[in-house]
Amino acid sequence: MRFAALGDSLTEGVGDPIAGGWRGWAALLADGLTAGDQPAEFQNYAASGALARDVAEHQAPRALAFAPDIASVVVGVNDTLRRTFDIHDLTVQLDAVCAALTAGGAVLLTACLPDPGTMLGLPAPLARPLARRQRAVNAVVHALSARYGAVHLHVAEATWVADRALWSADRLHPGERGHRLIAGRFHTLLAAEGLATGAPPADEPQQPPPTRAAALLWLLTAGTGWLARRSTDLLPQLLGLAAAEVRHAARGTSARLDLRASQALSAALAAVSPPPVARMGE
Repeated sequence: MRFAALGDSLTEGVGDPIAGGWRGWAALLADGLTAGDQPAEFQNYAASGALARDVAEHQAPRALAFAPDIASVVVGVNDTLRRTFDIHDLTVQLDAVCAALTAGGAVLLTACLPDPGTMLGLPAPLARPLARRQRAVNAVVHALSARYGAVHLHVAEATWVADRALWSADRLHPGERGHRLIAGRFHTLLAAEGLATGAPPADEPQQPPPTRAAALLWLLTAGTGWLARRSTDLLPQLLGLAAAEVRHAARGTSARLDLRASQALSAALAAVSPPPVARMGE
């Protein structure tokens, strides 16, 4: 059994530290894919900050050379945090990745994710544009998952978002408990298909949760750096999007913004053949 993991920092394992680096849900899942003395072969190609295009251009060729039996493709949140966000380009890139991996015989694992504006607790005018983008990304992931017969996990539920025990200090990445939950849910789905024969990962963390002091230290060091990088790239555009939200809300025309996003999504899905069917918010 060969398992390749593609994606961004979520799949890289950020939020689940071990000696020498990160572990994360994919590594936890890999440990439970097979029973007996022959463990699954696991390669994690995910990288922090990766966009859909990075997965298509850099990670997918390496994964295809590995010839996996199972391949996870979980990406898209970073795309929503870039001023260059383009749902059409994201759709084309993800479709190409999914097509290539399934053509090589891999079973796909996919997931839709909560939007970062909600996770960070941003004010509504700032949060709504990011939520609209993430809904579009999730709709694409749903559509491609259906087309390629992926094992799909929905982790955008309000209960998942609201449970602080599942999240690390940055509120964007799961902590160890959250990574274990994702791995356990995927294991349950794969076991139902006869694709996971080993023991599921334990639910309870092996490491204590970070202290408040550790969380504050992260926010003052790595967290500040992350915010500065995102502000340089996204903030000017996001402020413009927020201003548009306020104007449309005052005029009672906010539905126009949703309509534009829905039309862009429909055009993106129509660009890949045969066109899958999805609705915003699914």
